[in-house]
Amino acid sequence: MRHSKLIPEVNAGSMTDIAFLLLIFFLVTATIPKDHGINRMLPKYSEIPTNIPINERNILRIMINNNNEIMLDNEVIALKDLKEATKKFIDNNGDESCNYCNGAKSENASDNPKKAVVSLQTGKQTSYEHFIAVQDELTKAYYELRQTYSQNILKKDVADLSKTDMKKVKDAYPFILSEAITK
Repeated sequence: MRHSKLIPEVNAGSMTDIAFLLLIFFLVTATIPKDHGINRMLPKYSEIPTNIPINERNILRIMINNNNEIMLDNEVIALKDLKEATKKFIDNNGDESCNYCNGAKSENASDNPKKAVVSLQTGKQTSYEHFIAVQDELTKAYYELRQTYSQNILKKDVADLSKTDMKKVKDAYPFILSEAITK
């Protein structure tokens, strides 16, 4: 007579249920980080040539180097000072053609807001967070200039502007930002 040892089998039917419940638990309780992006409207396609010459005084060159230092026309500037420097450059009224500008009419800044171009360059190792912070400061500069225009010229708060008024404000201070290499 042979005596064989019987090995009891484990009922694995409920194991799949347990694994599935654990998977659901971890999916529900885990936090997934959200990346923040830049809310920008891309320009519409245009047949207009992009190699239009721009007067050098109308270009504000901002460079973020690999050490995340901000260079404004080859001078290091703090992030907190970027907004005011940008506003001074844009609102300069160098050619005195702008009747709503409040600038100093400096020879080293833009002719008027419609000709002002902000050129933003980055190094290969510039951090994304620093790039976003610089973009935010540039956006704040334009927002404040547009807000001043709205209050002083249109006599309205920005929140109360109609679509027509908003177009006037954007035409007065167009946000011209170039991330292309400028010559």
